[in-house]
Amino acid sequence: MAVVEELIRIEDNNTLSFGDYSRKEKTKLDNVEFDGDLYKVKTFYEITKLERNGMFVYESLPGTAVHHFAANGTEVSFGVYGQGHTSITLELESDTIYQVTLDGVNAGKICTNLGGKLTLSVDLNDGKDVAVKIVKK
Repeated sequence: MAVVEELIRIEDNNTLSFGDYSRKEKTKLDNVEFDGDLYKVKTFYEITKLERNGMFVYESLPGTAVHHFAANGTEVSFGVYGQGHTSITLELESDTIYQVTLDGVNAGKICTNLGGKLTLSVDLNDGKDVAVKIVKK
């Protein structure tokens, strides 16, 4: 799948797709209503960032395209597209252990810090997505 040209899109299966790592200049879109919350996305080749109700949700360095992002109290899943070595940070529950799976392969357990940040690294090839699944243990 490709970049999300409209910056953020609500999918038919009640998930979000967002981000356009091909943009040369920072672009943002805010006040997108989804499931009773307001979302804001900032994206370009250096960074992609998603906020919900003014609070941090997702960030990648460099920028990415994210498809079918879904999160509930115990699990986060999405497909991510981009170029090269990418660092992804998510806001989750603080001081909690999560199981990380990348393309169906166990990538280990990661414990969030006191602020609830979970950071993982993914190697991306333009045109091929990586399926990310993070489950609270």
